[in-house]
Amino acid sequence: VPRHEKACLPAEVSCSFILAMRIHILGIRGLPSTYSGYETFVGELAPRLAQRGHEITVYCRRSLFPKQPESWNGVQLRYSASLEHKVASTMSHSLFAMIAAVRAKPDVILSVNAATGWFSPIARMRHVPNVINVDGMEWLRPKWSGLGKFMLINGARMACRFGSVVVTDAEEMHRLYASQFGIESIDIAYGANMDDSSDPDIVRAYGLEPGKYFLVASRLVPDNNADLILEAFMKTRTDMKLAVAGGANYKGNRVERQFFEKLKAISNDRVKFLGHVDSNEAIKELHCNCFAYVHGHQFGGTNPSLLKALGYRNMILALDTPFNREALKQGVYGMLYAKQTEDLHSKMQDICDHPEKAESFREKARDRIRERYTWDHITDQYEALFDAVRRGVPRKDIHV
Repeated sequence: VPRHEKACLPAEVSCSFILAMRIHILGIRGLPSTYSGYETFVGELAPRLAQRGHEITVYCRRSLFPKQPESWNGVQLRYSASLEHKVASTMSHSLFAMIAAVRAKPDVILSVNAATGWFSPIARMRHVPNVINVDGMEWLRPKWSGLGKFMLINGARMACRFGSVVVTDAEEMHRLYASQFGIESIDIAYGANMDDSSDPDIVRAYGLEPGKYFLVASRLVPDNNADLILEAFMKTRTDMKLAVAGGANYKGNRVERQFFEKLKAISNDRVKFLGHVDSNEAIKELHCNCFAYVHGHQFGGTNPSLLKALGYRNMILALDTPFNREALKQGVYGMLYAKQTEDLHSKMQDICDHPEKAESFREKARDRIRERYTWDHITDQYEALFDAVRRGVPRKDIHV
């Protein structure tokens, strides 16, 4: 049954309407979730597709969801087994989920994470279209070595060879995949919501005052550069605090545990470690009430945390990488700093001494979301992509 009229593709492969589709999504921990990255992405995309009349199924790790509801926000939930281990958890769950998905014969599978590329031949052999969002070059992150690095880079190779379409989330990542793997991926970014503070007392419960703290919101792993941020902040002359929202696998990972110990050694009572914040409302309030958000993510493509900061109208200080530069439009929507303590310190001091500069960035932050990163726009792109793949449009002819 035709669902709605939509000009979803260029003239050479256009369609006047999109039929309702059965779409299965795998590769995440599950929904609902307060984790960032893929969980945020699927948590925004899947309900929107369901609202448009599509039948959406998301595969969740059984071990992480004791209650196991059958649905969430119009999305059907299925639970698959996994071997809970740093490397094996994602891989084992994705394998079991892929087997279940191809048996169900949906119109399209959306696999997220380059590692799921290992299982793309299963979908190919069963003639089920498989769109793979590879995120980025995850194997470059310091936390991966040996087997983990091998599985990720070769998963990306398998995705490029056997996936129906590979999706990258930034123009620079599109270029990198073309140069390293010789594939023309489809570039679809992540999105963000726009919202304002409704309960500033939430941040006061953390011992913070609205407008009187810098915010870091990330996993505390070396490649997110929280150590550089703390060192720069400690040199800044201000009565503000630095709130660090995030955790890591301290018990199971020696590198992450030692990194956290390093952060504690750098800090003093001006730094507040909040741990993993598992409330979306608290995350929103921490963003909406901060003086500035400091983003140190070094790897990956378009980062959801950075887009979230724009949507919450933050003054942003972001590490100068090709991906952060693209998201902030070459520094139009936030300050970019070099991977040097002194450069970040000087920019922190500058906005502390001249708060009107910070306010000028806040005033225009959401313009960037409206330009490119609304979830409705992202959903339009994925819906058009899934429809094209379902109809058998050749990959070279798909443009969204």
